[in-house]
Amino acid sequence: MDTATNASPPRLYEIVERALRSSIGAGRLPAGLVLLEGPIAEIFQTSRAPVQRALARLEADGLIRRFEGRGYLVGAAGVAPLRADIRGFGLEAAEEIDEAQQSRASWERIYATAERQIASCLVFGRYRIVEAEMADHFGVSRTVVRDVLGRLQERGLIEKNASSHWIAGPLTARAIRELYEMRRLLEPPALVSAAPSLPHGEVEAMLDRLRRAEAAGPRPPPETMDAIEEDLHVRCVLATPNARLADALRHNQLPLLATHAFTRSLGIADDQPILTEHRLVLELLAQEAWPAAAAVLETHLQAAERRAVARLKTLAVIPVPANLAPYLTKTSEHG
Repeated sequence: MDTATNASPPRLYEIVERALRSSIGAGRLPAGLVLLEGPIAEIFQTSRAPVQRALARLEADGLIRRFEGRGYLVGAAGVAPLRADIRGFGLEAAEEIDEAQQSRASWERIYATAERQIASCLVFGRYRIVEAEMADHFGVSRTVVRDVLGRLQERGLIEKNASSHWIAGPLTARAIRELYEMRRLLEPPALVSAAPSLPHGEVEAMLDRLRRAEAAGPRPPPETMDAIEEDLHVRCVLATPNARLADALRHNQLPLLATHAFTRSLGIADDQPILTEHRLVLELLAQEAWPAAAAVLETHLQAAERRAVARLKTLAVIPVPANLAPYLTKTSEHG
């Protein structure tokens, strides 16, 4: 799709698609290379959603294809999978984005990184986010930073206090229980409303990814677990046709999912129960037993709440990481 003549800037999925298409066409991404959403999202500093859409468009054009493993393969059938770090093949966002795209200071370019960095501080107390330092850190304007912070506020990760300072955390046991209570009330009915429109093939692909993670051993890689969490709680639950319900769910999901991803990166998360619980939900979805899937989802969220509170106690004895983003400043200010 040619977006050069559009008055509005190209969307993220179009940028990702163009970069991948160019690299495949030039032979920089060889036939058989396995394309995974997570590493590509990191290169473009975005969430997985634009990457998913870009890969779907490339698949529709026959440039990549699904296979029995996770991700996509470059090229036609009959080529053995090549599992390698995509960064070793020269895929860089700056090389594939035209001058107008490179010069734009868009919140989308830094959102995923900012979300991850801010989530990493929530369990260690209350932090003030200093706009000027955040702008310097990312090399963008204060306007872009405010766009990012405004969206993080909308999604429940941060708030603005009476002094108009941006505040993150703390994520207390009480806050965890309240967030999970909202999720138990909202996610099961959202899943029931979304289920009829979920493509059967996608649910089966999610199940396949999960079963392979179960078979791989007791500690699946963090990126695998992040994808499994996204499969159920984002791609399934947030597919509800009720837009207001989806917005409310995002507000309650983000602090928990983002913080869990951080604790998983520290190696202190026990993911085996999550695999079993997710599999039971997905198996019922695949059988079109939608009310039963919703009931199992509620049970999973109850168990997830207990695990989250227990992890909080573990984190209480861990020193604050020295590599927190420099724009995060510990504070006693209340939200």
